[in-house]
Amino acid sequence: MPRLAPPGAGLPAAELLIARILFGLRRRTTDRAGWDARFREQREAVRRLVAGLDDASAARRILIARPRGLEDSSRYWSVWMTLDHLRIVHHEIARIIGELGKGSVPAGQASTAAVKPAAEVGREVVDAYERSCDAVLAAAAAVPELMTAVRFPHPWFGPLDAAGWHQLAAGHMGIHRVQIERIVAGLGRTAR
Repeated sequence: MPRLAPPGAGLPAAELLIARILFGLRRRTTDRAGWDARFREQREAVRRLVAGLDDASAARRILIARPRGLEDSSRYWSVWMTLDHLRIVHHEIARIIGELGKGSVPAGQASTAAVKPAAEVGREVVDAYERSCDAVLAAAAAVPELMTAVRFPHPWFGPLDAAGWHQLAAGHMGIHRVQIERIVAGLGRTAR
């Protein structure tokens, strides 16, 4: 087992600063339809990556080089683990968007350490992941005005309205799509 930073350790300070700046800029330049489209594109890219994998390959943990935006503790996952993480996060984002859309501050607090996947997960996660993607899209569609007055804090990006959480979902999918690409590439290297 590789030695990695503990879950919830976050990103290097300079990378986090840049991520905050880029996230803020993208929030100002993309609308709801653009974020939905980006989420759907990332979802389809993940679907294509997963479709060609057999169960044993998708369950194999691969140590990857850390993509920007990914915590060090997440570098030694399988494809199934990555989908499980996305499933967990999507359900939380859908819940948060729904509560903010009703004018309520969600219970609890967001934590990157609390959304790590199960180590033992199988093909059943694919359908659960797909349902979680549907949940994010449905939650955003159900809120007429995503720029809500109430906010809920993200551990890296601070207090976000429902629009911020909606936008975060698309960017988050992109980071983990890159992670899955690297895992799949690593599977090819270990098969030789």
